Amino acid sequence: MEKTVNRELITVNGYRKIRDYHMASDNPDTVSSQVCEILPEKFDMEPFTMVIFGGSGDLSRRKLLPTLYHLCHDRNLPDDFAVISVASSERSDEEYREIVREAIEEFGEESVSRECWEKFRKNLFYISGRFDDENTYRSLSLRLEEVTKPTEKGAREIIYYMALPPRFLPDIFERLSFCNLCRGMFNTRIIVEKPFGRDRASAAGLNNLIAKSFNENQIYRIDHYLGKETVQNILFFRFANSIFEPLWNRRYIDHVQITVAEDIGIEHRAAFYEHAGVVRDIVQNHMMQLLALVAMEPPIGFEADYIRDEKVKVFRTIRSMDEEYIDKFTVRGQYDAGRINGKEVIGYRNEKDTAPDSNTPTFFAGKVYIDNWRWAGVPFYLRTGKRLKKRLTEISIHFRQP
Repeated sequence: MEKTVNRELITVNGYRKIRDYHMASDNPDTVSSQVCEILPEKFDMEPFTMVIFGGSGDLSRRKLLPTLYHLCHDRNLPDDFAVISVASSERSDEEYREIVREAIEEFGEESVSRECWEKFRKNLFYISGRFDDENTYRSLSLRLEEVTKPTEKGAREIIYYMALPPRFLPDIFERLSFCNLCRGMFNTRIIVEKPFGRDRASAAGLNNLIAKSFNENQIYRIDHYLGKETVQNILFFRFANSIFEPLWNRRYIDHVQITVAEDIGIEHRAAFYEHAGVVRDIVQNHMMQLLALVAMEPPIGFEADYIRDEKVKVFRTIRSMDEEYIDKFTVRGQYDAGRINGKEVIGYRNEKDTAPDSNTPTFFAGKVYIDNWRWAGVPFYLRTGKRLKKRLTEISIHFRQP
């Protein structure tokens, strides 16, 4: 007696589970199911303080602060937490709290609850100062001693979040270390957002510099794009699906298209974007992560290190690109004035704080090959840009015609 297996991914009480349905071929009415749980790592949330360098910037306003409020709203934060923003603009705690409320109202997923906001706002603090000024870090040290509550074991947990361009990081790392804010009286971790440096040399330099101040187990280099649920589900869609996984290779797939399109411009990010451009802002992090998730081999487990190891194997097999390849198979562009969704919009060179003769790219398209057994000869087409027709993130798998 043969059995056919259908597999689906389900979510129960926040846990992802794979369910296999076994059906006997000689009796279609006989179905059995088996559930395999994929459990997340468990942790207990203890008192902590998050220090956000660049706490009034675009990333903080759009992502970090609304997310922290959302966690507070869902009662996933401890009672004793604190958020300290460090930025160059002069403002008081109360003025900063008003900025945070506006950000939550504009970019948050739910309306602001008065009760939750009162609980959240009292834990928000602000320190103004230059990142290269030691007095900024002395003020930070005093504020940390004032607001940070110890855990049950007496430790004071501090998370430094670098929500700013990489050019500021060397000054911050050096002064945190000089003021003894990396180890010592605090149990610290540091989160560094993309892009990590400007090129390979600067990334290696940053690695060496941060290693002087923090141990490797204190350092978290992250891409916030990977926190999206749909991105995380790519793995489960692939490896929990008995229909697609056997077809996920060069024999059946003709090509793959990955699109990350935005209808907005650079908004208030000219200071960052003029130095970064679309390749450093989107391609070498967000899009390469999507590429790796689509192309990687099955990991031996769903722990972070196992997934990272398989991604690295993909990156190592991407075909090298010399100048001739880049000229032939990639395109860069920059948005000009026009109409988006019925509204007149200005061109990139007319944005505030951009150079009038700037050649910073805001659009990229390219063809990539992965030279391994699974994907040999299959082109991956990448495209991304700002001021496009609509906002869209899409991975399109095109199968060969039979």
